[in-house]
Amino acid sequence: MATFNTELGRDGPGLLLRDILKGDDPQVLAVLDILTDVNADILALQGIDYDLNLRALTALVAALNERGIVYPFFYTGTPNAGLMTTLDLDGDGRLGGAGDAQGYGRFYGQGSMAVLSRYPVDQARVRDYSTLLWQDVRDALLPETAAGPFPSQAALDVQRLSSKGHWALPVKHPVFGEITVMTFHASPPVFDGPEDRNGKRNHDEVMFWRHYLNGAFDRAPPKGFVLLGDANLDPAKGDGRSEAIRALLDDPRLQDPLPEIPTVSWAQVGNLRVDYVLPSADWRITGAAVHPPTPIASRHQLVWVDLTR
Repeated sequence: MATFNTELGRDGPGLLLRDILKGDDPQVLAVLDILTDVNADILALQGIDYDLNLRALTALVAALNERGIVYPFFYTGTPNAGLMTTLDLDGDGRLGGAGDAQGYGRFYGQGSMAVLSRYPVDQARVRDYSTLLWQDVRDALLPETAAGPFPSQAALDVQRLSSKGHWALPVKHPVFGEITVMTFHASPPVFDGPEDRNGKRNHDEVMFWRHYLNGAFDRAPPKGFVLLGDANLDPAKGDGRSEAIRALLDDPRLQDPLPEIPTVSWAQVGNLRVDYVLPSADWRITGAAVHPPTPIASRHQLVWVDLTR
């Protein structure tokens, strides 16, 4: 089981597909090298552009197949990244910018998510919470100023919680039975003002999983689940409301195989831990590591965990 923010997002639609098909793009090749090296059975990807016909994702899967890394099954939901609204969602006084989409994006699907699997994904039972409104989350930390809701009540009435998505995927393993793969990619808790819109949204995107495990949105899986993805939040350092990720890491229903090991290197703030694979307490962990840094591929490092019962 592995998660990796590939940072393969491009500046325009179709460009990632072009770079994969060229076969000589240095970043794409470096990402493929990492995925080949780790050879995970189930892999959550972030930072990969979505397109309606899934051509970029299909091309990436085909490129892995040529290396002998075969993923017969994959899933990607329609993302919030770049899903434009008619309102000023980021409060900059302008309409139609990347920040006015449901999730930041210069075009629809920029830097989205996908899950690749060697085992069947029960597509009919995938639970996609990406349309959940932020204000409908229990104890939501909605942004406000002295003037009232930020940027407006009308904006909060349409603003979804997920900047990319929150998914729970049933995967049918031949030995362990059904595994629920819970994955997400939260907003960076920066690039805002004193209203802390992005910081509060990041907090609530992370805390969504505590609510989910408590049964707030659906019947939570009783066992055999794994929570993995990019929380964009370190439990001790950097910006953001770190109490949210600490609450997840301290939850007795989850295990933390790699405490205090950084997973990303950002020039402005240094090394932080923001990428996580957190198995449910009933798994036995037989191995775990953060893949060595490969800056040409991504500032993030792939995180993997081996599990058994």
